[in-house]
Amino acid sequence: MWEYSEKVREYFFNPRNSGPLEEANGVGDVGSIQCGDALRLMLKVDPGTEVIEEARFQTFGCGSAIASSSALTEIIKGMTLDEALKVSNQDIADYLDGLPPEKMHCSVMGREALHAAIANYRGETQTDAHEEGALVCKCFAVDALLIEDVVRANSLNTVEEVTFYTKAGGGCASCHEGIEEILAKVKGERSGPGEVSPPMKPIAPKAAPGLTLVERIRRIEAVLESVRPMLVRDHGDVELVEVQGRNIYVHLKGACSGCMMEAATLGGIQQKMIENLGELVQVLPASYMPTGISC
Repeated sequence: MWEYSEKVREYFFNPRNSGPLEEANGVGDVGSIQCGDALRLMLKVDPGTEVIEEARFQTFGCGSAIASSSALTEIIKGMTLDEALKVSNQDIADYLDGLPPEKMHCSVMGREALHAAIANYRGETQTDAHEEGALVCKCFAVDALLIEDVVRANSLNTVEEVTFYTKAGGGCASCHEGIEEILAKVKGERSGPGEVSPPMKPIAPKAAPGLTLVERIRRIEAVLESVRPMLVRDHGDVELVEVQGRNIYVHLKGACSGCMMEAATLGGIQQKMIENLGELVQVLPASYMPTGISC
């Protein structure tokens, strides 16, 4: 499993500035419960000086999301809005003495909520980045503009890193080609005219550290058992079909099969798998299994 700093643990178990802020005059909402993470950041801004007098948050997410949101509120209190806009997701991670790579998307979510809250205070209408053709990852509703911004700001180079920072590509994997195109575009900008960017490093399968194959299968089945009651309540079910490297193939049954929320269901299961295995895996429908692999 991942190693968390003492400061992350402290801000998770004893979060600062958690809860509603009745006097808020700037509110930013990002993420969604369906995708596994949602954050509301509330600011009380002095109209005369544009200084952030108070900041509070409400979040639905993992311990890293709570710690990152809490840290963000501590960082920005006392700043002017223009100063706060310069706070990066890396600043949030550094404040917590680091985050596991797989959890950097929590700091990115905090930065996005901050920008949304400031735009809300200023009465600005944020550009809808989810226009037709702009949405890259449908499983987690991540658009091209966000991916480009995060790739540039954090000097990302692989699809795996993009997934760690944005969750894009962590679902059905159908958007990996689109993510690679964005990476190539940004790499071209870094290289400059006349220079050739090095080829992107492929993502190689890796085993969970310290786990035997049997232990790994048991953890996978335990995750499925933990989500099964929720699916059964909706007249559905899930069963493990095959594990091939980092690809975990499952069969959704009953009402879950062909449901309009199938991608979100698989994404939620996948997030639990990643957290329990301590590695990046993909949870895929059995129909995605390569020819020649039997059930």
